Amino acid sequence: MIGLPGLRGRKVVPQRTPGELDAMAVAGALVAAALRAVRAAAVPGASTLDLDRVAEAVIRDGGGVPSFLGYHGYPGSICSSVNDRVVHGIPTADEVLAAGDLVSIDCGAIVDGWHGDSAFTFGVGTLIDADANLSEATRLSMEAGIAAMVPGNRLTDVSHAIENGTHDAEQRHGRSYGIVAGYGGHGIGREMHMDPFLPNEGAPGRGPYLAPGSVLAIEPMLTLGTSRTRVLDDDWTVVTTDGSRAAHWEHTVAVTDDGPRILTL
Repeated sequence: MIGLPGLRGRKVVPQRTPGELDAMAVAGALVAAALRAVRAAAVPGASTLDLDRVAEAVIRDGGGVPSFLGYHGYPGSICSSVNDRVVHGIPTADEVLAAGDLVSIDCGAIVDGWHGDSAFTFGVGTLIDADANLSEATRLSMEAGIAAMVPGNRLTDVSHAIENGTHDAEQRHGRSYGIVAGYGGHGIGREMHMDPFLPNEGAPGRGPYLAPGSVLAIEPMLTLGTSRTRVLDDDWTVVTTDGSRAAHWEHTVAVTDDGPRILTL
């Protein structure tokens, strides 16, 4: 396994070989294709179940398996979280999209035993400025975290970068955002969710080290109001406690000697 001088004997975020990263990128590319197809299908009058069927078809046609479907009993191939839903929204035939909705789609695929996991937020038609800025702020926070995926950094250096990305966006937009409490990124490889858990805020310089081949799913979640959430009676859907809108962006990212490598492009 690839090493990093000075880290011998220290805990490191699990590493993958270059060949294994290429295999993960195949799964990641399939996830990206599914998300593109979902975005194209997300028009007024479409149901979130319609979007789920589109994603599943793309994944299966590409030789993959939806990693969400059946995961701890989850019934969908995507998580479709609309407006005040933060994450884990279950796609249904009854939930029909309307112009101005803020939609977050999370999707995963398995190819040859390797997982890809990615999410993004978009509007159905034109978004109001506050919602568009919320999505942009979440994306920028994710990109700040991605930039911190370099050899020698530690886990919470990525967390701190995500938090700083949020604060930078707040300065740009002239408003505050809620950093969703209790949710964050994770390790990923031959399982979708692996240690370590990656908080979306916190002090730097803690946790395992990053070395070439280390992989994390980086996924900030921001709201226009509270950081607090609750889970609906379906035992999956996470919503904001104040009804404010939420956004979610995610990429699966590897550390390399040449800089961060996004595996879900």
